[in-house]
Amino acid sequence: MADEPTTKPAPTTPTNATPVAAPPPVKHDIPALSEEFDRAKWTLPPASVLAIALVAVAIVVAIVVWTNRYKPTSNGSIDDVAAVELGDKNSVLAIVNVTIHNFGEKPFYIHDIKVKVNTDKGEFSDEAASAVDFDRYFQAYPTLKQHAIQALVPETKIVTGGEAKGSIVVSFPVNQQSFDSRKLLTVTIGAYDQRPLVIAK
Repeated sequence: MADEPTTKPAPTTPTNATPVAAPPPVKHDIPALSEEFDRAKWTLPPASVLAIALVAVAIVVAIVVWTNRYKPTSNGSIDDVAAVELGDKNSVLAIVNVTIHNFGEKPFYIHDIKVKVNTDKGEFSDEAASAVDFDRYFQAYPTLKQHAIQALVPETKIVTGGEAKGSIVVSFPVNQQSFDSRKLLTVTIGAYDQRPLVIAK
């Protein structure tokens, strides 16, 4: 007789077993993206705090600018101006007398001297002539010598609290009438380690 297949009894579930509940879903305290981008409270402080911060920054900037502003260390004046018309009747030789005061904390060393004139013919500039040429100019044009004082030259040192006076000789391509009716005359005294001194009249 053939062997009958053996059958295993089906496992039985205890009648008193308690079913296992699924774990509760994990909650994350992260605001929704729409809430983050749509509501300004997540990115900006209150308006009053922001306004106070901006005022504080403005005050600090103003203090820095005020304390670091440029303070002039010298001033000057144009004391006398005279000119003679040259033979071509289209140019003049001019003498300009200036005074420079140094009230800075260190000596004022003259580097270069330039003069600019603004006339009805336009604006023209020239560098101061060398002092060695003064005698030649004065022999040819004695009128200039009547206005001349000691030449003001580069490398002149003006000590703290001191002053320097001197004559500058320049030429411009304008006739006597245009020069005499000029709108403005400007003398620029360049310094080695300071800002240039600009004197206008």
